[in-house]
Amino acid sequence: MAKSTKPKRTWKYTDDFKLEAVKLSHKKGIQVQQAAKQLDIHPFMLSRWRKEYREGTLQGKKPEKTTVNKKKKTVNAKEIKETERLKKRIAFLEKENDTLKKWQRYLAEVHQNDLDASKNLDKN
Repeated sequence: MAKSTKPKRTWKYTDDFKLEAVKLSHKKGIQVQQAAKQLDIHPFMLSRWRKEYREGTLQGKKPEKTTVNKKKKTVNAKEIKETERLKKRIAFLEKENDTLKKWQRYLAEVHQNDLDASKNLDKN
């Protein structure tokens, strides 16, 4: 996959990985941005690799199957779309959970204010 070459967040990708990424991005039903997001790379980087592939400067052994990681799991358009759908669902649920937490804090504050007000009335 990628290996760090400097203390900064600079990554060096193998030609085989680049070719696999290009092949994945050329599959029917998959957009460059979806493939890049799935591979955790920037879409411009993938576009540059696609250009290098068209020009013939990107070479290496050409994989028979498109793989994403060392597990040799084949990735297809359905899996990428399902992953995107699940990520959107998770984001929605996290937002909903945050809203509910805010509402719970608000109710606790209102309850505390009511208690404080009733204590003040009892003293008078």
